[in-house]
Amino acid sequence: MDNEAFDCQSCEESLYGKKYTVKDDNPYCIKCFENLFANICEGCKKPIECDSKDLAYKDSHWHESCFKCAKCTCSLVEKPFAAKDELLLCIDCYSNEYSSKCFNCKATIMPGSRKMEYKGCSWHETCFVCESCQKPLGSKPFIPKQSSLYCVQCFENQFASHCKSCKKAIITSGISFQDQPWHSECFVCTNCKKKLAGQEFTEQDEDPYCLECFGNLYAKKCTACAKPITGQGGGKYISFEDFHWHTDCFSCSKCTASLVGQKFLQRDNGILCLECGHDV
Repeated sequence: MDNEAFDCQSCEESLYGKKYTVKDDNPYCIKCFENLFANICEGCKKPIECDSKDLAYKDSHWHESCFKCAKCTCSLVEKPFAAKDELLLCIDCYSNEYSSKCFNCKATIMPGSRKMEYKGCSWHETCFVCESCQKPLGSKPFIPKQSSLYCVQCFENQFASHCKSCKKAIITSGISFQDQPWHSECFVCTNCKKKLAGQEFTEQDEDPYCLECFGNLYAKKCTACAKPITGQGGGKYISFEDFHWHTDCFSCSKCTASLVGQKFLQRDNGILCLECGHDV
C-alpha cells in the first residue's frame, strides 16, 4: 500500500507502525474507531474498546466484566439468565423475585420449564395431576372440587350423581324429581317423550307426564265439553255423583247460566237451573 494512502479514514494520521482496524474496507486508528463505531456498554456506559470482548443481547452491549446480574452482581458470562423490565438477572434472583410457585409442591417454577395454569394458580407440569389417581392432567379435561382437581373418570366415580334414566354421571346441569337426579335432556314425558325440563308437568305412579298426556290418559273428563280436567288453571272442578265438570263448564244446559254455588236439577239431557227445570 502507498505510504500516503495508508492513513486513518477519520483523522488522516498515518497508520504505519500503529494498531488499527478496518470498517467497510476503510482503515481507522483505534481512537477514531472507538469514538465513531464502538458500542456503549449498558453497565458502565463507556465505549467497548476494540481489544475488549463485546457481549450482546437484544441490541444491547456489555463489557465482559460488566455483564452481571442486576441484583446480586454475579457474572452472567456463559451462564443462563433471564430478562425482566430491561434488567438481566441470574436464574436464582429471577426465580426468587418473579417466578411462580407451584400450587402443589410450593417450589419455584424455573424459567424455561413448562408450567400449567388454572384460575390464577400455577403448577409444574409433573405436579398438575388428578388428586385421586395421580395421573398427569396435561391438556385433558378435568373437574375442580374445592381446592383439588380430578380427571373426569375419577370425579364421576367418586362424586357425580347418576341419572335415573340413562345411569350416566351428571357432570353439568341436572334436575331432581322424586329425590332422584336426572339429566335435563333425559327428563321426558313417560308417554310422548317430550322434554319436561322447564315445563309444567305432573306425575302418575311416580312417573312424570306432560299435562297433555296426563289429561288424555288419566284425568277426569268434563261431562259438558268432554275435555280432560287437569291441574291447569288451579285444577278446580265440580263433581256430582259420577259426573265432573270444569268450573267454567258447570252451567245450565238450556240458558247457559253458571250454576256454580247455585241449586240445580239433573235431567237426562244435562243439568238445569231451577227456573229452566220447572219449565220442562
